[in-house]
Amino acid sequence: MSVDTDPPARARPEPIKAVPVRHPGRWVGVAVIAVLTAMFVHMLVTNKAFQWSFMVDEMFRPPIIEGLRGTILLLVTSMVIGIGLGIVIAIMRLSPNPVLRGVSWVYTWFFRAVPRLVLAILFGNLGILWARLEFGLPFDRQIGALFGLHDFEARLFGFTAVDILTGFVAGMLALGLSEAAYMAEIVRAGIQSVDEGQTEAAQALGLSRGQILRRIVLPQAMRVIIPPTGNETVAMLKDTSLVAFVPVSMELFFQLKAVGTRTFQPFPMYVAATLWYLLLTSVLLVGQYYLERHYSKGFGRSSRARQRLRGLAAESGGTTSGTAAP
Repeated sequence: MSVDTDPPARARPEPIKAVPVRHPGRWVGVAVIAVLTAMFVHMLVTNKAFQWSFMVDEMFRPPIIEGLRGTILLLVTSMVIGIGLGIVIAIMRLSPNPVLRGVSWVYTWFFRAVPRLVLAILFGNLGILWARLEFGLPFDRQIGALFGLHDFEARLFGFTAVDILTGFVAGMLALGLSEAAYMAEIVRAGIQSVDEGQTEAAQALGLSRGQILRRIVLPQAMRVIIPPTGNETVAMLKDTSLVAFVPVSMELFFQLKAVGTRTFQPFPMYVAATLWYLLLTSVLLVGQYYLERHYSKGFGRSSRARQRLRGLAAESGGTTSGTAAP
């Protein structure tokens, strides 16, 4: 005679008591940062060396606003030269022609090696080399001397170097030509980041080299080009202050420094310059954010996930929104 015994009921496990991980180091860091922030704000409010009323009154006067316009104009023109010439140099660097590759390499080597301050001062003194810039037949006097014509000149027009190479133009050329060397490397990296299969497919469709570069390669390379170009633009904004040594009077830092020198209050004007550059940089960063978001469409984790969902929906005959396909 067998006796059936029921298995003992399993005891219900006790609820898990989750203990959050403590991070005392984080709270110590927060406390230190809070104390330092309070000390910094206290210094800004109580230290009379800032002279806030004097600073605010001076930093919006017409000469300062005129210098601000000059800084923005210098930034825009230098970046236009740098980006345009940088694209050309990058294409030369990727060309199968060894002469073009060599010229582009020498250009980037020179302008990346020489500091921009030295370039600005050098371009500001180019009038020492040429008193007058003239356009016409090269080596006209030497050619005329070969044929016994010692007064032979084949020059169409010319300009006085002092009138053309003003301080603003010298600073613009120095910054723009220097920036072109850096932009050439950025553009080259962006072009090389595009899959070669894109170029091969475009060639199979009969597109020319220029069409492939303009319509296929560069639009895809912009995703890689935009972030470092934004950094270069911010750096160029700060480097515009270097033309004050050319000197260029129509520049923000030059005008603020002049006010500090004239009033014997240089420190408040240096703080005013810091505030102006912070404001301009913030505007540039906002523009960079929207440009990056525009050219990053179709990339990233969310975009790849949407593409996978569309692919699965196409295979199953449905849609990604959960409704049946029509």
